[in-house]
Amino acid sequence: MRPVWRVLTAATTATAVALTFAPSASAHGKHRPTHRPITVVADGLEGPFQVSRDVGHRLLVMESGAGRVISVDPRHRGKVRTLVSGLGPNAASGAVRVGKYIAIVTGEADPSAPAGPYPGSSVLVARKGKVSVFADLMAHELKYNPDGQTQFGPDGAPLDALSNPFSLLAERGRHGGVLVADGGANAVLRVSAKGKVSTFFVPPTVNTGACEGRPNNDASTVGCDAVPTGLAYGPRNTLYVSALTGEAPGEGRVYVLDARTGKVKRVIKGFTSPTGVAVRRDGTIYVSEVLEGMPEGEPGPGFDPSTVGQIVKVSPWGKRTYAQVTMPTGLVISGKSLYSTAWSIAGFLGIEGAGQVVKVSDRAFRRAS
Repeated sequence: MRPVWRVLTAATTATAVALTFAPSASAHGKHRPTHRPITVVADGLEGPFQVSRDVGHRLLVMESGAGRVISVDPRHRGKVRTLVSGLGPNAASGAVRVGKYIAIVTGEADPSAPAGPYPGSSVLVARKGKVSVFADLMAHELKYNPDGQTQFGPDGAPLDALSNPFSLLAERGRHGGVLVADGGANAVLRVSAKGKVSTFFVPPTVNTGACEGRPNNDASTVGCDAVPTGLAYGPRNTLYVSALTGEAPGEGRVYVLDARTGKVKRVIKGFTSPTGVAVRRDGTIYVSEVLEGMPEGEPGPGFDPSTVGQIVKVSPWGKRTYAQVTMPTGLVISGKSLYSTAWSIAGFLGIEGAGQVVKVSDRAFRRAS
């Protein structure tokens, strides 16, 4: 039941030293950067997490650090319009367009932070900037406990996060419904057009490789919680779910599901801390690895945060290539182009205003060096 926000915060706290590195359009990574056509379409953002398609050619971006949802026109760099504001900093991580509305997910409330304007672990809906609560994800977790783990200790305190949604996806073919990747509940939830919450998919605990025998918050469970993060529809009526899997190197997963039933069709392994997924019509998959290259413990004086993170491209026949994009989380394919958020967790490193949305050409992908 590990919450995504807590995972990312813990992973970056040790490196939050006096860093003054500022990103630029040319700071695209450590592997032959001159051959990596990555175009910045929006910058100066605070914690951009999920990116999704908006109306026309525009993109919808959850700028979590600023507590707002923005519209980005990739044809005009810097053309950003605020659609929803006042959500509270780091209170929400995902947003998608659902008809005339924008659906938003709010994460687990930080008990040390001032109370936000909206309850955590909820789905909100916004129209013309006006926000209302649509569904209570925490109530579903407390009543149904999708992953079956022990929720509370003998003292009545939660053993770990209960519900902490990270991203959401407008349901295909069901007007008004959304799917939610809830990293705290370890489940993909469905929220109907009437706000009813149900469990769609529960990925299993991973107990292989670096996760084998790892202690869990539940004494009866060992291994890494799956922690769903990203959602995307694929060809032949499939749904792809990325799973962080406790940050264990190489143990991240992408589950390919039947989009109607939630039944697992196949599992793609070998990722590290995946936070987003996008799929082309031909079955090509893109997976963001936000923490790839993050040093353990305090970094040395030569640490360059621009080298952290990458996007993995998996061809329909399984070949993998890599594009070094700094700290990516959300991914989306709009038209024929792949877009990603970048510098998404720079705020945890004390770097303000570094967030970007970038367009990533397929020519940016190379074999691992």
